[in-house]
Amino acid sequence: MQHQGLLLLILAALTTIGLATILGAFSPELSTAAQFGWGLLLIFLPLCLAMALWREWVWAGIACVVYGTIGLALDLATMISILGGKGGTNRMLALSAISGCLNFLLIVFGGRAFWNALQGVRPGESHPPNPPSPSSSSASSPN
Repeated sequence: MQHQGLLLLILAALTTIGLATILGAFSPELSTAAQFGWGLLLIFLPLCLAMALWREWVWAGIACVVYGTIGLALDLATMISILGGKGGTNRMLALSAISGCLNFLLIVFGGRAFWNALQGVRPGESHPPNPPSPSSSSASSPN
């Protein structure tokens, strides 16, 4: 799959940022269930996408686009909330900005990888019909 190495690198960086977000930027009053849910979204899901890319499954490219789109939307919402004075730290703002850039790259290169993979999956060309064999034409001719 084209861009496989770059997509794996982006997903590894997003996993690292997700881990940094969970360990240092979340509010201490966040419930355990919420932390578990964010862990699934920020750490487990990128690792699953990386495994799908590693196996070169065609749908993994478009799955990266979907994950990147959702991540970019969450990052933009977080940054706007922090800049609007609704709470948050400078660390959370920086992590969201870096994550947003990586999610944008994931969208671009995941889409390109998916498109290129689809270009390679084309049905074979039709073959011309076989000419009649000489034995079949002699059997049908009257003698």
